[in-house]
Amino acid sequence: MERVFKALAAPTRRALMDALKDGPLTTGELCRRFPELDRCTVMQHLKVLEAADLVVPQRKGRERWNHLNALPIRHIHDRWIGPHAARAAGLLMRLETDLGSAE
Repeated sequence: MERVFKALAAPTRRALMDALKDGPLTTGELCRRFPELDRCTVMQHLKVLEAADLVVPQRKGRERWNHLNALPIRHIHDRWIGPHAARAAGLLMRLETDLGSAE
């Protein structure tokens, strides 16, 4: 899970993941979408995303297709966000009920 948090910590990597959310893209296409980055920098960011299993590369001939894997983010949600959000929602419902009965 540390690798996922490390990967998500960088705005550029989050932007790369956003670019992949609608479907896989080649590394060349990602480079064109981020002209402020050179190809080597894009590849370094993709390597961190791969190490966190957030991007899965697939070779097709000379092209490298990058697929988003949202499952590690789902695991974080299920482990950290979901339980805390459910508790907070329960507290808010209780507060609403208490305020409603006080009127």
